[in-house]
Amino acid sequence: MGRTVIEKIISKHCGRDVTAGDFVVAEVDLAMSHDSTGPIAVEAFRKYGRGRVWDPSKVLFVLDHATPSPNERVSCLHSLLREFVSEQAIRLYEVGDGVCHQLVVEKGHVRPGDFAVGTDSHTCTYGALNALSFGIGSTDMSGVLLTGKLWLKVPEVLKIIYSGRLAPGVFAKDLMLYTIGKIGAAGADYLALEFAGEVIRNMEMSDRLTMCNMSIECGAKAGFMEADEVTLSWLEERAQGPFEPVFDDPDAAFSDLYEWDVSGLDPQVARPHSVDNVVSVGEVLGTKIQQVFIGTCTNGRLDDLRVAARILEGRKVSKDVRLLVCPASRGIMLESMKEGILPTLVEAGATVIPPGCGPCPGTHQGIPSDGERVLSTANRNFKGRMGNNRAEIFLASPATCAASALEGRIVDPREFFEGKGA
Repeated sequence: MGRTVIEKIISKHCGRDVTAGDFVVAEVDLAMSHDSTGPIAVEAFRKYGRGRVWDPSKVLFVLDHATPSPNERVSCLHSLLREFVSEQAIRLYEVGDGVCHQLVVEKGHVRPGDFAVGTDSHTCTYGALNALSFGIGSTDMSGVLLTGKLWLKVPEVLKIIYSGRLAPGVFAKDLMLYTIGKIGAAGADYLALEFAGEVIRNMEMSDRLTMCNMSIECGAKAGFMEADEVTLSWLEERAQGPFEPVFDDPDAAFSDLYEWDVSGLDPQVARPHSVDNVVSVGEVLGTKIQQVFIGTCTNGRLDDLRVAARILEGRKVSKDVRLLVCPASRGIMLESMKEGILPTLVEAGATVIPPGCGPCPGTHQGIPSDGERVLSTANRNFKGRMGNNRAEIFLASPATCAASALEGRIVDPREFFEGKGA
């Protein structure tokens, strides 16, 4: 029996051939943590009484969840991490550098065939680069910092093949929301999702990152894709060192195989308070909203801001809506300034937030009021996700969010793409 990409990557990192269901101890290529979960990992690591992490070159910390610091307590946590990375000679991305998951891929810290872990559930984003990556707990991370290894069960793979072509005005975020709605919030528990087919092959890297980022929202351990020319082109100027792409064997075994033609897919919206509460945009047309958020590790990339600017150029955001825009990294912010994207968004009425997680985790920025509805490009809409459990969060693509910001209610964005390629 042949092996999947996941089985091959884990076999390489534990020094023996393994199959789905095996329990292994595997060597880690990258360990990432941020200001929300990192302090717990650091404190747990120090309790071991060992002075140094196993390999400083394979560890990085990012300040992104509550930045700039909103209060004294968070400032002290930031200082704790700054002191730790200084004493350990670890890489630190500072306030304003961006969201951890964007920085990891943008700066070339992950390559095909790598095994990466992070103290954030959306670490599964890096699977778009043909790697195995997933989130772990802070105390688990303390063990990784000590040994460079992690105990895990080799996951089975659920493969989804998407055929056809997404219609103009329908994007990767719509496809992933549709996928989560079909599978369910727990439908892929401890499975690795493999995204394949002509629709995936036609996606740019930003869209692939969006797909893998939200794998966790249907319970998956990881999401990933095989490498192709798009992958190699992305890595050409970013990858830190050589790499070897990994592919499924022709006779690899999958837990299940789905084949979906998505040519007729409509824009999708996830209603409160679950990511799998997904409907076509037509079912929520006219729903009034008070805030729109475009950003996060899911949809704060340059392509996402371009789409929003395309819709908002020469127009004004509704007086009844607050539009918040948060570039996913400093590099994306600079490039969007050079292209004229940010001026377009600001002229339309958007408020631009420093690169980072912004309102998504609900730590300090853009917290909605009681009873308000937010339309967001983020990856979660649970009660309290944006800081107020009496608000309602709807999830959609940057196109749906931008178009809806103009009207103050949820609208179908496809009118802005009629007769044009998406």
